[in-house]
Amino acid sequence: MRQDRGFRVIGPAGAWAGRCVVIAGLLTAACVADRQNGGKHPPRLRRADSFLGIHFDFHAREDCKTVGSNTTPAMVAVMLDQVKPDYIQIDCKGHPGYSSYPTKVGQPVPGFVGDPLRVWRQVTAEKGVALYMHYSGVRDDAAVARHPDWAAVGADGKPNAKATSVFSPYADELLIPQLRELASVYGVDGAWIDGECWATVPDYGAKAAQAFRDATGFQDLPKKPADPHWFEFQQFHREAFRAYLRHYVSEVHKTNPQFQLCSNWAYTDHMAEPVSAPVDFLSGDYAPDDSVNSARLSARYLVRQGLPWDLMAWSFSRKQGKDGKSLQKSAPQLEREAAVVVALGGGFQAYFKQKRDGSIYPEQMPVMAETAKFCRERQALCHHAEPVPQVALLLSQAGHYRKINGLFNRELSSVSGVLQALLETQHSVEVVGEHQLAGRLSEYPLIVVPEWAYLEPSFKSDLVAYVKAGGNLLLVGPKSAALFQTELGVTLEGEPLAKPQTLTHSGASAPTKGFAQSVTLGAGAEAFGSLLSATNGVARPAASIASLGKGKIAATYADLGQSYSGVRNPVARGFLNALARKLVPEPMAEVAGSPDVDVCLMRKQGRLLVNLVNTSGPHQTEPIQATVEPVGPLAVTLRLAAKPAKITLEPGGQPLAFEYRDGAAKLTVPQLDIHRVIVVE
Repeated sequence: MRQDRGFRVIGPAGAWAGRCVVIAGLLTAACVADRQNGGKHPPRLRRADSFLGIHFDFHAREDCKTVGSNTTPAMVAVMLDQVKPDYIQIDCKGHPGYSSYPTKVGQPVPGFVGDPLRVWRQVTAEKGVALYMHYSGVRDDAAVARHPDWAAVGADGKPNAKATSVFSPYADELLIPQLRELASVYGVDGAWIDGECWATVPDYGAKAAQAFRDATGFQDLPKKPADPHWFEFQQFHREAFRAYLRHYVSEVHKTNPQFQLCSNWAYTDHMAEPVSAPVDFLSGDYAPDDSVNSARLSARYLVRQGLPWDLMAWSFSRKQGKDGKSLQKSAPQLEREAAVVVALGGGFQAYFKQKRDGSIYPEQMPVMAETAKFCRERQALCHHAEPVPQVALLLSQAGHYRKINGLFNRELSSVSGVLQALLETQHSVEVVGEHQLAGRLSEYPLIVVPEWAYLEPSFKSDLVAYVKAGGNLLLVGPKSAALFQTELGVTLEGEPLAKPQTLTHSGASAPTKGFAQSVTLGAGAEAFGSLLSATNGVARPAASIASLGKGKIAATYADLGQSYSGVRNPVARGFLNALARKLVPEPMAEVAGSPDVDVCLMRKQGRLLVNLVNTSGPHQTEPIQATVEPVGPLAVTLRLAAKPAKITLEPGGQPLAFEYRDGAAKLTVPQLDIHRVIVVE
């Protein structure tokens, strides 16, 4: 071990191997606690079986000089007894790069009172609660300040003040050794690595530049999107991040195979692609404001990724009250955010701040305890349930990575807008990538392509084959339509223009934003709705529908996803719904009575679960709602192959009367507070 610019750093393989000899003779904090208790501590759940958690962090830095002064066993025990989580995550190393425990490997904060991490570990072990660390990975301000050669280099030749380079020794000399210290010395269960994919930036440093030239043969490094080979440059750095992730996870698992690792937002809608690293679970903290829409999208993508997953709500808003402090969310607000996630089969956690000394705010825990009770009432019913394929909304990896200029940034307004419009007309929707659809397109009655300008030719061929075999394809926006002109039987005129248009449907009108384009319909294409240009007043088809083989293909010639994102226009919503119903006139489930209800069709243990989530209220503009107003009554039609033995409303086991005729069960849900599940047996 060597001293290096303020860090106590362990080098890669050789130096760490020497330290392992010492660590091998140590009992972890958890093992010590187990021995003192006669080995009778309750077992802790693995993340794959965990459902409910709490996340604490405070991104410790140089101002923290008395960390641990108020971290007592009683403080931890009271919180755990109140909430009864399966796991907690606590601060360990935030974005500033300072560790909030007395690390022998990294950069500790200036002062400690005792060893707070041992307190957390001792009490969680005694309670049978798993303990994970919040650890900032690529983002580490202190590391790049002390090691400028570890920093990613910008196009201007200057070191980045926040982001490390995935080509630097950072992972081998700090990240991996510190994770091993946490696993081997403290016996924690795993780490939730923050500041990863979303913090990674293109690197113009010497190592990265040479690696790019060697990999591609291109000698000049592009510096902006208009430069040649920009897309290849971005793709090179995306793969570099994947290699970095595979490396450190594999290395930690070699010495600590039970240590569970997650890279925040990796392989989610932030990084919409197949899982290619041996991470143990997937997770992300969705937006603190407009959280319902953020969770809606993320949960619907994660459910098909094939790994255990959860999503984290912020327990507060970024908006501040009159006292200048962040606004804490109410229990109903958090329960509704949890319901969006739980309805899709996922786990839920909520984020609360720690004080600058590392202790928690105990006065905030009753809200989490109430939210936890709400979640636990639904756990047996919902956790690990799987979606029933209905509507597949494409989040295209190929289209997205060609559209964005960052590596893993999330500009998904088109996807989110279409998703919101479909959910608010009670379609059961999954958000899926090409890899999630591969080999199973035919399972979905409807596939929707939302404003993607590029699809891989092989995947386009798969979509065409799907339609010809009897599927239904809806293309939203002129750029998506342009990929399928022949199949649509239309001719697009000129180029898409971002000019104001008026959408007209069923006698009502609404403005649109984004791109629109004129179209000439062939003999086999049926016009649907109209677009009116503000410049010449000429009405043109807003959409078209055509038969293709045994199926149907439709397209809109305006970007209705962008139009609906952030503006819940009932005309645009009704238009998309009517178009979807033309393609699939009799879906498995229909719910009428309020647009403010998400429908999620799921299955678990042979039972059909019709999840109903109340999304009413101004959550797009008002992040804090003290209450959630009930909606209803709701008229429900379920098209089923046989008459159900019984139908109940859960939680509560309330029997629902129903009429079954012509393959459909009809029933009424009198009122929906936040989340209920119609269980069909």
